[in-house]
Amino acid sequence: MLDFIYQAFAARIVFGSGKVSEIAAEVDRLGGKSALVISTGSQRAVADAAIERLGGNFAVRIDGAVMHVPRADVNDAVALARRQGCDSVVAIGGGSAIGLAKGIALDTGLPVIAVPSTYAGSEMTDIWGISEGDGKVTGRAPVVVPKCVIYDPDLTRDLPARLAGPSGINAIAHSVEALYAQNRNPVLSMIAEEGIRALASGLPAVCAGSAGDEERGRAVYGAFMCGLALATATMGIHHKLCHVVGGTFGLPHAETHTIVLPHATHYNRDAAPEAMAAVARALGADSAAGGLFDLALRIGAPTALRDLGLEEENLDRAADIATAAPYYNPQPVDRDGVRRLLDDAFHGRRPGSDA
Repeated sequence: MLDFIYQAFAARIVFGSGKVSEIAAEVDRLGGKSALVISTGSQRAVADAAIERLGGNFAVRIDGAVMHVPRADVNDAVALARRQGCDSVVAIGGGSAIGLAKGIALDTGLPVIAVPSTYAGSEMTDIWGISEGDGKVTGRAPVVVPKCVIYDPDLTRDLPARLAGPSGINAIAHSVEALYAQNRNPVLSMIAEEGIRALASGLPAVCAGSAGDEERGRAVYGAFMCGLALATATMGIHHKLCHVVGGTFGLPHAETHTIVLPHATHYNRDAAPEAMAAVARALGADSAAGGLFDLALRIGAPTALRDLGLEEENLDRAADIATAAPYYNPQPVDRDGVRRLLDDAFHGRRPGSDA
């Protein structure tokens, strides 16, 4: 007999080609009269067009949001928003822009409209993360959940393969961990598997530069599904390691997730057989971990931490930090096992075929 709780967040989703033109209408719908517009460098032109449509409802902009959301950047943005009397935030771009908007919302309570241009998925969640000191501090707060998310596959049209591939597998990581999460349930598992399937089917064409509207839409839809999974699922060893390795050693977020995911999945293979079967099924692969590794190879994504500039001498430190306060994980987290996982990820070894 089924017995579970599924918690969803209220968010307005606007999905479709050309929907980026709806930014001003969505700000108006929220009653915004003084919007702060944040964009990553690659989305400056989109931000320019949005600002023109906003007209008198535009207050100020921040260009060039950076990864890992440094605490100093959040503080500066909050001060700017207060100084300009902003009443809403529009974030256009990937996880960096949306992460900064969430940092502002956390301190000010301002409503956020997210317009993602990658597959990161943060726009669907109450999870925030800010880098400070010797790592990245993360938490959950309903106030950071965007009030509206505009998914426009056209924004991914010029996304380079070197960014699209890791961004997509980063999204897949959310669904993989949702499938063996402590609070997993049938609804969450259905969403997670669908997200993996959609992204895995759309990403290869996107990364090969041969994607049409159908493939681009499928990949963005998959990212939406994976974001939904991330919104309510607890995370495990994979996300813990990525927060440690990425935040402590300054490695790029999506690429770190891409490399670690097959190995974290392999680590959990015996403790979560149903999850492994679902991942393999969604990928059309014989094994979950092997299928994830092969997908990364197929789309030209990185597969070794050493290629991101991590020094091998830092693996011991990473293992120590990651196991000092571990997240829930189906396979018990032990220091030696995590150290071996990191060694495999560092060298880019393919996980065993028994995953």
